[in-house]
Amino acid sequence: MTIIFDGLASGMLLFLISVGLSVTLGLMNFVNLAHGSFAMLGGYVCALMLSRYGLPFLLAIPLAALVAALAGVLLERLLYRRLYAASPLDQVLFSIGLNFMAISAAHYFFGAQQQPMVLPEFLRGQLHFSGLDVGIYRLFLIAIGLTLALGLQWLLANTRFGAQLRAAVDNPRAARGLGINVERIFTLAFALGSALAGMGGALGIEILGLDPGFPVKYIVYFLIVVAVGGSGNIKGSLIAALLLGLCDVAGKYYLPQFGAFVIYVVMVVMLIARPQGLFNRRLLS
Repeated sequence: MTIIFDGLASGMLLFLISVGLSVTLGLMNFVNLAHGSFAMLGGYVCALMLSRYGLPFLLAIPLAALVAALAGVLLERLLYRRLYAASPLDQVLFSIGLNFMAISAAHYFFGAQQQPMVLPEFLRGQLHFSGLDVGIYRLFLIAIGLTLALGLQWLLANTRFGAQLRAAVDNPRAARGLGINVERIFTLAFALGSALAGMGGALGIEILGLDPGFPVKYIVYFLIVVAVGGSGNIKGSLIAALLLGLCDVAGKYYLPQFGAFVIYVVMVVMLIARPQGLFNRRLLS
């Protein structure tokens, strides 16, 4: 039961960080491999607010998401917008270049060391349920992740913004003919994806750590979640993240020599069985 709980918490953390990539890559069809850089930005903002300025943890998290969203809007207007119609290879090369720039900037301003973070008292320690020790922070991550998944699913499937976003991606010319401001919708969607990345990066410091290599260290995990869950599907990303988290934790516990490879084996098996992912974007329609 402890392994299952830790696996669920690990999977939920994967979901929190990668769900923003489901928006930019899955819904907007933009290969944004710099997603980890926005997560790293949120993490550094959170760590800075906590250690240097003494802000409360529950205030530092939304502030990290806001800063990441503003950075996403700025880069989308200045750089990303020019590449929406470019080939996937151009988008990959561009976003990888942004990753290396972000890594260098983090080295320059913060150094190569891990950033410390002290959780508030109410999120420390464990709860005990019939012999099962449950980490309070991991329980907090699960609650945040479930709330976020339900909110995003509703936003994208049942609101005007979600319908306009799908229309703008599927047929921009027809969307403009219907009076949809495609550029504004893309900016808002990119801001949403960046904010989610920043929030996930801030929440993940305690478990994943934070150093300048973060964008390239975990980008494969984020891509696996999006690929296995199905392009642009929030529910699929959630289920995929939970399955991968469970398999990853169980593999490292039962097969410590090969534990790091278990998540990749699970990914290969799932994609062979369902090349389109567990779900597809049309389920949002």
